[in-house]
Amino acid sequence: MHLTNSTTSVTVRQRRLLRDASLALGCAALFCLLATLVTGRWHPLYQFDQDWTSELHDYARDHRIWTAAVQTLSDIGGPVTMRALLGIAAAWLWLIGARVLAGWVAAQALVGWGAQWALKLAVGRQRPAFPDPVAHAGGPAFPSGHAMASAITCAVLVGLLWYRVQRRGRTAACAVAAATVLTIGWTRTALGVHWPSDVLAGWLAAGVVLGVVTAAIELWRPGALARDVRRVNWRTRPRVQRVIVPYDRTPRPDGPLDDGPSSDGPSDRGAPAGDPRNADPRNADPRNADPRNHDPLDDGPPAGAESDVPGRDDPADRPDAPVR
Repeated sequence: MHLTNSTTSVTVRQRRLLRDASLALGCAALFCLLATLVTGRWHPLYQFDQDWTSELHDYARDHRIWTAAVQTLSDIGGPVTMRALLGIAAAWLWLIGARVLAGWVAAQALVGWGAQWALKLAVGRQRPAFPDPVAHAGGPAFPSGHAMASAITCAVLVGLLWYRVQRRGRTAACAVAAATVLTIGWTRTALGVHWPSDVLAGWLAAGVVLGVVTAAIELWRPGALARDVRRVNWRTRPRVQRVIVPYDRTPRPDGPLDDGPSSDGPSDRGAPAGDPRNADPRNADPRNADPRNHDPLDDGPPAGAESDVPGRDDPADRPDAPVR
């Protein structure tokens, strides 16, 4: 049994490690290809970025209310907000004892922040420039920090919820996360502070960070993330509380309707089996209950006496009696 469980667990860990490594390598390859096209000013990509950004800028310039709403969404989903959410999640996991999982969440935020600025400085792409801009942002453009931070945060939060909800909950969580990531990335292009390729590069860079950090922790502490996930599920499971109602043992005073002992005689409670006191009064003869209902003809004459009621207990009146 132990060998089988060990072999199975090793296979599961290897499959997870391969999945994380594939995510990191695939996103890294696509990011490098996109960075090469951007730095080489590949004409189809360059023309696409220019046309898309110019059309969105013209619309934002003519619709100030719409632009203010887009700016609000962009500010709410900024890197500061996203990293604050990861910090809160990491602190909560640390407090409930899931230390490795808390470190994984914190590492995603910190590594993502460092990788974002390292890539920005390495590529050094200029942001879109307009004579009448509707928004302002500083620093290099490639990759988008908003897109990268939102993708990392949403993926981490979905990963934390994945084993605590059913299929419908997982579908809903993925839908909300995807909508959030797409909306935040679109706002950066709509405001004219990023090229579309910057947003795509931010999503790819987020995939690299997620895969690299997860694979590194699996190599450093094999199986620790899975154990912490089970610990979180155990600590946050729904608990059924037992409600204890105190029993009142205070004796009640005897009343006229009580079965307890009274001043007129002993109590009938606890009478032995067969005692007449245990008989059901409903099964008794109702004629014996009230003397007014007593019929003297039902009892017949007393012993040793003749009946003085004609036609009652007279042998001559019986139909089977011989005629004298």
